[in-house]
Amino acid sequence: MTTQPLPLHPDAVTRTQQFLDEHAAGVQVLVPDADTSTVVAAAAALGVRPGQIAKTLAVRAGDGVLLLVMSGDARLDNRKFRDRFGAKPRMLGAEETERLTGQPVGGVGPLGHAPELAVYADVSLRAYDAVYPAAGSRSSAVRLTLDQLETLTRATWVDVGSVPAAD
Repeated sequence: MTTQPLPLHPDAVTRTQQFLDEHAAGVQVLVPDADTSTVVAAAAALGVRPGQIAKTLAVRAGDGVLLLVMSGDARLDNRKFRDRFGAKPRMLGAEETERLTGQPVGGVGPLGHAPELAVYADVSLRAYDAVYPAAGSRSSAVRLTLDQLETLTRATWVDVGSVPAAD
């Protein structure tokens, strides 16, 4: 069975907004006049701390694929991940990520994906009341409370990241 690629931006942003319209009335995709494809760029464009950027990683664990949402200042801890998922994490390449999500690397968000694509939220996000995941493009985001993130993505909370100590 082959998977047909999903269309990329701008349709991915439109799909994200349609998902929000159906499941979280009043929540709007933000499209700043700046690139948001990296944590530092997104934080600057949105006027928030880097840790509030909720980066979404497409990861292979053994035979499965999942989306992992973590704080922008957190790093994936291979040991913790292996202990939790029973396999070493392998980041998906850009083409496979785009084929799976219909969103480009640097713009992958956790919202509106097929139910079989499991979403996990790292506890590093709990340091903030609101976080900003991407919304389907390298220049979009959405502000979500942690409750909204958990509910809208059907995320399972995990502890697979580490946050560097503040200097």
